[in-house]
Amino acid sequence: MRILLFFAVLLLFASSPSVLAQRTLAQRTFTNPVKDSGPDPWVLAHDGWYYYMNTTGRNLTLWKTRNMADLRQAESKVIYTPPAGTPYARDLWAPEIHRFNDKWYVYFAADSINNIGHRMWVIENTSSDPMQGDWTMKGKVSDKGDHWAIDMSVLDYNGQLYAAWSGWAGATNGQQNIYIARLENPWTMSSDRVLISQPELPWERHGDVPTDWQKNGEVPKIYVNEGPEFLRHDNRLFIVYSANACWLDYCMGLLTFNGKGDLLNPANWTKSQQPVFVQSPANGVYAPGHGGFFRTTGPNAQDWMIYHANPSATDGCGNKRAPHMQPFTWNTDGTPNFGQPTTTALAVPNDRMTE
Repeated sequence: MRILLFFAVLLLFASSPSVLAQRTLAQRTFTNPVKDSGPDPWVLAHDGWYYYMNTTGRNLTLWKTRNMADLRQAESKVIYTPPAGTPYARDLWAPEIHRFNDKWYVYFAADSINNIGHRMWVIENTSSDPMQGDWTMKGKVSDKGDHWAIDMSVLDYNGQLYAAWSGWAGATNGQQNIYIARLENPWTMSSDRVLISQPELPWERHGDVPTDWQKNGEVPKIYVNEGPEFLRHDNRLFIVYSANACWLDYCMGLLTFNGKGDLLNPANWTKSQQPVFVQSPANGVYAPGHGGFFRTTGPNAQDWMIYHANPSATDGCGNKRAPHMQPFTWNTDGTPNFGQPTTTALAVPNDRMTE
């Protein structure tokens, strides 16, 4: 009788809603990509929601979901369309939503005519929900020299805001570098830009420009470091960036802060001598780049990365770039281990998340 009673209790417990929900969650899977198109994906987790953005080119669109595996069904809203004739009216790239001092900010690159005019801009929303309220233009986020700039990300590091982005040394294309600067507030730089990475290693210097592009005025070679994203773990700070031309073997590199001194001292950053995430033709994933990161909580807490990739080697830098995501681990030396891009079925992220 005691044995029968014991198994009856077990059956009742296993049938409870909370346990069934956990079992259902554990059994759910997804496959990459998580959306058919989405260059330059970005994710921010806040108060039980994921807020997602990607490049649309013409506006700033925000998605909101409880689980990133459900991105295809996520609520979406165009939160900002720039007025015609403004310096930020065209070619809106790589938007990122952030939250500082209980306000929302979206950073994005834009121009008025063509690529040479790309600069970074930021809008602000004071509503508790970024899908509601009004977004207002705060202005251009620029260094004193007003150089070409794209792909800005912002970090609150021990109470101080820092921005990292990709820029040209001068006024012409040919090489994109990674720069960093302090911010006085979310829309104003308080220091000169500092160069912390440039495409100098052999694997970063794949930048042959197609002949047809050269006929339209592009230079024969463009060497690229872009898409810098901050990554923190166990009191360590990294910047994961994208290297090589996006129409070739785009991949990701790693910068590591030594944990001492000023983030604006280039000597305090070390570049990994090999890429940390590369394409996988065997898995049908090409040109992975522009990575972002989030962490779930709960019994199956995991670190996740999101990035865009192409389904073939000839898809270039257009809208075939789609968001992929997968969990990653950490090496014994404390650096991230991203593994290789995958399209196999993965368990969905735990629905309880943190920033």
